[in-house]
Amino acid sequence: MKTCRIHIMGASGAGVTSLGRALADALALSHHDADDYFWRPTTPPYREMREVADRLRLMREVFLDRADWVLSGSLDGWGDSLIPLFDLAVFLHTPTPIRLQRLRAREARRFGTDAIAPGGWRHQETEEFIEWASHYDDGSREGRNFERHQAWLAALPCRVLRFDGTRPLPDLVKEVCVAITR
Repeated sequence: MKTCRIHIMGASGAGVTSLGRALADALALSHHDADDYFWRPTTPPYREMREVADRLRLMREVFLDRADWVLSGSLDGWGDSLIPLFDLAVFLHTPTPIRLQRLRAREARRFGTDAIAPGGWRHQETEEFIEWASHYDDGSREGRNFERHQAWLAALPCRVLRFDGTRPLPDLVKEVCVAITR
């Protein structure tokens, strides 16, 4: 039986997690997000990184050995050992202004508008995150960026689909589903 292991990636705010969830729902597969394995659970979240070996161990325990799944998020710099598992990769590219707008809205939903506003307990972290995310396309900050993602995609032995992350989510899901059947 053929496996269906899909990796979806792109910049923060590109719509990667949203597509991963929607695609997993459409295909009745489990969805996993790299952030859930990258970061230790803390309150507030996203403060402590797990060691790479712990991330990979946890992913193996939870889902990697299963036949079918959707994994969203960047594995750049730590997930090379997962490359042979992918049957399909999807890359979403979304213009920076739209991504930053989405990120601000997401931060407000997660932490509250007052928390991310000037003087709020999450304001400084939000602004630092937005500043970092704003440099994805130009690659002038440490961490993931467009050029590194393109190199990652070029190394994948599986088929790679590239989509505009501003397209309607149902259209993207439909295109991925069609690609799977080919």
